[in-house]
Amino acid sequence: MPVGRLSWREMLALYRWFTRGRFGPSGAPASAEAIALRCFGAAYLAVFLVETFTSRPHPGLHGRGAVILAATLAFAAAAICAQPQRPRIPARRRIAALAGLTGAAAVLAVVQPEGIWTVAPIFVAIVVALRLERLTGVLTLACSLAVLVVVAAIAGDGGGSLSLLIAAVVLFLVLRLMRQLREQGEVLADARAAEARAAERGRLAREMHDVLAHSLSALALALESTRLLARDRGVDDELVRALDQAHHLAAGGLQEARRAIAAARGEELPGPDRIGVLADAFAEQSGLPVAVEVHGEPRELAPDARLALYRTAQEALTNVRRHAAAQRIEIELAYLPEGTVLVVADHARAGVAPPVALGLGGDGYGLTGMRERAELLGGELLAAPTDDGFRVELRLPA
Repeated sequence: MPVGRLSWREMLALYRWFTRGRFGPSGAPASAEAIALRCFGAAYLAVFLVETFTSRPHPGLHGRGAVILAATLAFAAAAICAQPQRPRIPARRRIAALAGLTGAAAVLAVVQPEGIWTVAPIFVAIVVALRLERLTGVLTLACSLAVLVVVAAIAGDGGGSLSLLIAAVVLFLVLRLMRQLREQGEVLADARAAEARAAERGRLAREMHDVLAHSLSALALALESTRLLARDRGVDDELVRALDQAHHLAAGGLQEARRAIAAARGEELPGPDRIGVLADAFAEQSGLPVAVEVHGEPRELAPDARLALYRTAQEALTNVRRHAAAQRIEIELAYLPEGTVLVVADHARAGVAPPVALGLGGDGYGLTGMRERAELLGGELLAAPTDDGFRVELRLPA
């Protein structure tokens, strides 16, 4: 049913253009800023066209009227191409549109000095302040104002050109300040959102650690105890192997859970580059001298290999503290062409018997756990007494 000259369908299409930026049912809702700028652009063009066609001399098809008509259409086309409500228009295209708008306004200033061409610098100031970078916007606005001020002075409107210059500059500065404050607010909002996501990851990591990691640790311990008990009581070998496989799966799941929790917390897993720090801390706490030597050119290792080297050194030092009467400790890390080798050897005082190979240790990393970790990586772990102490050697393939 038509209403005036517009049908309901045309009115609906016009509404969608204002709220979504395109005709038809598709398109995401536009922001409040885009809708406001779109309304401003429509009102700006309407006022400009009405004032231009009602000012003397009027646009026409002959003589000066034809020049005014051409300049008016060029002005309107340039304003539509600039489109301040669309932020993704290329800067070159927007600058070219503003240059065309400035040229059309300069022509109108000469052929229709009583018209509304003076709104041109206001439009230019709005567009460059909201959509161009600071230096580009300043240069574009300066060139546009220079052209219009010179043309206005030639046309005999020097006082009007000065007020025009002041109004455009003030509007540009105000809008630039508003844009800067908005961008700072967006950055702050993004930072707060990132902080909230990090806090949520930390909360989930704590819950995973409290529930999943503890449950898997208890399960692995129970399976290991059951396996040892079955072996001591002479249970069928097939059942013992099944329990052993279940223990391996539980231990592997525990390691994966720990890695996932560390990654969720944003923690960087330790590697061989921190063995020196580990040795210094051990020496300070135990009072035993620890010598660390690195041979070969250090190379990038897989995360699991890096962690295995660090954990092996950590567990070996823990075993020294708990089970050995060491006088000094030597740690050697060698980067060889065929792989990486870590050796941790403690040396006891003269006359002290070397310790036995105990598979104990803190934090769930005994000699058994170290050997399993090495085998999963295709390497091997050797642990045995020496003439004056105990030696742990980890070999990982390249």
